Amino acid sequence: MKISIITATYNSGETIRDTLESVLSQTYPDFEHIIVDGKSSDNTIAICREYEKKYNGRLKIVSEKDKGIYDAMNKGLIMCTGDIVGILNSDDFYSNSNVLLTIADEFGRNDIDAVYGDIHFVVPDELTKCVRYYSSRFFQSWMMVFGYQLAHPSFYCRRECYEKYGTFDISFKIAADFENMLRLIYLNNIRTCYIPMDFVTMRQGGASTNGILSHKNIIMDHYRAYRKNGVLYGYFFDIMRYPLKLGELMLSKTFPWIYGPKLDEH
Repeated sequence: MKISIITATYNSGETIRDTLESVLSQTYPDFEHIIVDGKSSDNTIAICREYEKKYNGRLKIVSEKDKGIYDAMNKGLIMCTGDIVGILNSDDFYSNSNVLLTIADEFGRNDIDAVYGDIHFVVPDELTKCVRYYSSRFFQSWMMVFGYQLAHPSFYCRRECYEKYGTFDISFKIAADFENMLRLIYLNNIRTCYIPMDFVTMRQGGASTNGILSHKNIIMDHYRAYRKNGVLYGYFFDIMRYPLKLGELMLSKTFPWIYGPKLDEH
């Protein structure tokens, strides 16, 4: 079972090495890594080329102008040849070396379309310190009406689902991942499975974690997603994602051995 990993890059020279190293550290060998670069002006592509030999033919690189990160992801989806597809951002890296192996095992054991797990956030200058643990443990498809979604960087889905139900709508600037999963999970009921494992380490400061303005833009994109897909009652409930997230945070703090980080188990 081949896994395709898509990484969109743009002037990612400071972080892309960590991303590449974490992919190469995976114990599961049947993967391809697709770098879709937006014509970087720094040393991003030079670093990726440096790693080509280490990948033994499993690295694909394209660098050209695009219309943003979701356009780059769509290009990666067109290029990929794997059975399963996941997104690994250029300032993120896998939290341990068995992520792909665990994903492949889960697909091998169950008749499912997608898996998802947990992620954690770190500050850019202290990568070993977890500042927030985002667990998808509580996620259910009905929660999407309340604006709540699973941790998208942990989402690995069969390529045929994207072919059948569509890719990322690039008119959404900050929440195209939410709109895409609303189609896949909520409207079309693809079969999903949660894996209680920390998949990805994310540096804080991305487009969806960067202050009050980003949260306002997310809410507006959510409203557009509901309107586009005919989920009009989402207008009334979307704001509930914040109490849901607060409840998740309180549980992780109160019962850390159950709901909190499991960074060293795998």
